[in-house]
Amino acid sequence: MPENDSPNATATAPYDAVVVGASLAGCAAAIQLGRAGNRVALVEKQPDPQAFKRICSHFIQASGVPAIERLGLLEAMEAAGATRPRAHLWTQWGWIEAPPERAARGVNLRREVLDPMLRSTAAETPGVETMLGWTAQRLLKQGEDFAGVAARSPEGEEREIRARLTIGADGRDSRVAELSGVPTKTYPHNRIAYGGYFEGGAPPHAPDATAWFLNPQWAAAFPTDNDLTFYAAMPTKDWLPRFKGDPARALVDFVANVPEAPPIREGRLVDTVMGKVDMTNRMRRPVAPGLALIGDAALATDPLFGVGCGWAFQSAEWLSDSVRPALQGDEPLEKGLARYRRRHAKELRGHAFFIHDYSTGRRFNPGERMIWSAAARDPETATILDGMGTRQVKPERALPRLLSRAIAVNARHALAR
Repeated sequence: MPENDSPNATATAPYDAVVVGASLAGCAAAIQLGRAGNRVALVEKQPDPQAFKRICSHFIQASGVPAIERLGLLEAMEAAGATRPRAHLWTQWGWIEAPPERAARGVNLRREVLDPMLRSTAAETPGVETMLGWTAQRLLKQGEDFAGVAARSPEGEEREIRARLTIGADGRDSRVAELSGVPTKTYPHNRIAYGGYFEGGAPPHAPDATAWFLNPQWAAAFPTDNDLTFYAAMPTKDWLPRFKGDPARALVDFVANVPEAPPIREGRLVDTVMGKVDMTNRMRRPVAPGLALIGDAALATDPLFGVGCGWAFQSAEWLSDSVRPALQGDEPLEKGLARYRRRHAKELRGHAFFIHDYSTGRRFNPGERMIWSAAARDPETATILDGMGTRQVKPERALPRLLSRAIAVNARHALAR
């Protein structure tokens, strides 16, 4: 439960912000806020600076690339072996591929490489103090406003970290969100996810990413650094018994049997195949008095569309931009938080609606069949769909163009037949 303190507690708060969670979103926020002249405490329960998220396809959509460039990390990521893939999508109507000169390009780099790089950058940022191995125990309050966290070290020492702004960047199962009691909406998810890294056996489109929309099953191949490929399967939950017994064999069999399959059997598994069964979609109110949520702590959606990593970088940027005037003393903090909440909803609510709807494991609806079949037949439709699928264009802007174009393309196709 939050702990109330004296009315003057935040007036002398030693930090401008305390960020709980030193993964992509948390480190990005700490870097942005630190560079703006703020003093930031970055609290992370993992004591190892080389720790990384293990269950992740590490595919960062093109919409997240500008935020990475702003952090000054894109060149370092490419030097570490990151690929800059575009997407190739298999459907029952054929391949959907935007023309190379118009296709959006994301970033692919293993979290084993990316997470320590980002954490190191945060630690080297003036004004940022990293507290590795510390776990948030409770939230502090000043009146009705959140005013920091009480954290515990691995040795059992407890410390109150007071700050004007408390930021939850601690993932899908956010402890900060739970302690704050912000309203949460959940949406069902009816898929499982299994994946592993393979050496050799790269897909034909490498270094581009490839996904098979098998309606409703799904598989993908993500070539990445060090000549590795991350193969993933996200079938509906009725496939769970086949994967639980022998995940590695089930993954290879699943991917090897998709149409125009990649040569996964020629590859060598270099790590354990890992899986996740519960991926309930969670949409939380991203702000409360004195508190903000970013990354998966604010919005955790179906990982099938690879949005989590990009949205982590983007939401961290939106928050830091929104609260900068308040932390500089130019306006009340609640005004900056309200600005962030509006930006978060404007940018992500439409995408989240369609992602949550498809995450039930259903088959394509008539509108999707019309759009996807047209995209397989027409490069212009594929380009518009690529813009929405890589989250650079909002659905409310893309869908009118997609629908009108798809009707014309499919009408021509039917007449030609």
